[in-house]
Amino acid sequence: MKPKSLSFLYSALIGLCFVSANHVQAADQAALKTQVADLIKKGTNWLESSQDKDGWWSTTDHPAVTGMALVALKGDPSGKYDSNDQKAVKQALKYIDSCYHEDGGIHNIGLVTYNTAICLMSLAAVNDPDLNDRILKSRQYLIKMQGDFGEKGILDSPMDGGIGYGSSYEHSDMGNTLQALEALYYSRHVAQDKPASDGQELNFEAAIKFLQNCQNLTSVNKQEWASDDEANKGGFVYYPGSSKAGEYKDPVTGRVALRSYGSISYGGMLGYAYANLKKDAPQVQAVMDWLQQNYTLDENPAMGLQGLYYYYHTMAKALTIYDIDTLELKDGRKIDWRKDLVATLAKNQNADGSWINDNGRWWERDPALVTSYVVSTLEKIYYSLD
Repeated sequence: MKPKSLSFLYSALIGLCFVSANHVQAADQAALKTQVADLIKKGTNWLESSQDKDGWWSTTDHPAVTGMALVALKGDPSGKYDSNDQKAVKQALKYIDSCYHEDGGIHNIGLVTYNTAICLMSLAAVNDPDLNDRILKSRQYLIKMQGDFGEKGILDSPMDGGIGYGSSYEHSDMGNTLQALEALYYSRHVAQDKPASDGQELNFEAAIKFLQNCQNLTSVNKQEWASDDEANKGGFVYYPGSSKAGEYKDPVTGRVALRSYGSISYGGMLGYAYANLKKDAPQVQAVMDWLQQNYTLDENPAMGLQGLYYYYHTMAKALTIYDIDTLELKDGRKIDWRKDLVATLAKNQNADGSWINDNGRWWERDPALVTSYVVSTLEKIYYSLD
């Protein structure tokens, strides 16, 4: 037994170690937050400088790009874009207003779900009560897009519960479903304060069922292509029966299976969050396991450089909404994903403050879209460091 004086000394030293460790951690977080704020500032400065005089970014065909840029500006922690009278914000709102339809859709030449959902998010971010009636109409527009492909009211098609590209779409898909769920999630406060006149709500049970029908997890997905093969179990594909990462022969069952891939797997995780599934739900745990086993920032897992910045974007959103600080990799290492991702984004930022992907799949050679992705990604990280 140690003498009392030595026991006291050991306790004091342990206490000092904890204080010192906490101090170092706080200092590291403060330094990271400062770095993130600087990256955001450079990115928003570039966005502001690249805006067309008529308020749009990149194209007049798809207002979603302008909506993404506006969301990024409104999230800037410096407060520079807080006022809706700030020139870049005011001009963007004016352009988005020109794309608004009386049925609540916000689009020009197509991709009506994608454009409406992202523009709805931008209107919610503006936080102007005068826009609430339009927000409610756009919410209803998206809700009415929810698929019911078989017998009405019965979840008898794997596409039921999801959302596709528009009124003439033949199937639901993860991309449009996620964008719609996200827009509905971030505008929900408006619906709570002032419900829509027709009172129609999204069927979240059906939405969750659709998400499960896109997941490689046979406990919740009974389609023949679903696989519990270790390389793909828990991850997601683009829609039931189709993966952007292709197909392969399941080594156990011998059946044709679909490969899971990174960006859409984080998208599935996000979809579950927006549909109110908790972090300990088996579906969420399964996709989290797959994402940890396949963690990398060098590529979009199973897709190479295709959709790389969308992968970063969905990663930051999914991990912050579920309050996940570290990832445990298959080799046992624990990764501070925020620090890792910030370092990667800092390295990839262009001298003018923008970001771009050399691989142009999914519009990622458009610096306005990619810079908006990254700025919003960094903002999620910034606010999660509080």
